[in-house]
Amino acid sequence: MDQIEVDDKVMSDSMRTQTIRTGGHDGTEIEAYLARPDGPEPRGGVVVIHHMPGYDRATKEIVRRFAELGYDAICPNLYFREAPGAAPDDAAAVARARGGVPDERLVGDVGGAAAYLRSLSSSNGKVGVIGYCSGGRQSVLAACSLDLDAAVDCYGAFVTGTPPDGMPIRTNLVDKLPQLRCPLLGLFGNEDSYPSPNQVDELEEILRRHAKTYEFHRYDDAGHAFFAVDRPTYRVAAANEGWDRIATFYRKYLEG
Repeated sequence: MDQIEVDDKVMSDSMRTQTIRTGGHDGTEIEAYLARPDGPEPRGGVVVIHHMPGYDRATKEIVRRFAELGYDAICPNLYFREAPGAAPDDAAAVARARGGVPDERLVGDVGGAAAYLRSLSSSNGKVGVIGYCSGGRQSVLAACSLDLDAAVDCYGAFVTGTPPDGMPIRTNLVDKLPQLRCPLLGLFGNEDSYPSPNQVDELEEILRRHAKTYEFHRYDDAGHAFFAVDRPTYRVAAANEGWDRIATFYRKYLEG
């Protein structure tokens, strides 16, 4: 296999990664990280929404994991406008100081990433979204605002509940939940505070009342960020089962 430049490098015989530019909110081009399995066969796509620490190594590993599962996967750099080319920690600090990512801009950026995936010759036309922590909330926001085929919320804070003062998240999504456009998978830790079990209960009650398609799984001895392998919060059993749930969910809604 030919050697490809650092910006478009071969990971293995089965995967390629690229740093690309894709359309975002108001037509602005932003940076994004793309991972694709080799081969022309039709497949679904996944938009990965990075957590509040930013467009970092851990998030890019998740993007590659979805490529290993057989999907075209992309992560838009939500902080690109604030700090193009900056290290993830620095870009996150600038974005937080400016009040975080506005909801309208998030929807535009995720919409641009989804459109990019659907434009690929390998696309079967189906796109899902997933996010962790703040990205979990933003995954639900995108699913209430865009025509997507599946959404995953991994312990998204303030989908319900009231954000405390000083948080870059200003509002919850209670008013938007009746507009949820696709099936939702939720994965939550019972030791979490944001979202707390009561906030997850509230979310479930709203979805049930509006006859939405959803599937929730809750894990004992797991708090916030239990998927994060580089943090003390990592919980092996919960994370492994969570990944199995995600794979099954996406097979159901993004394939065929």
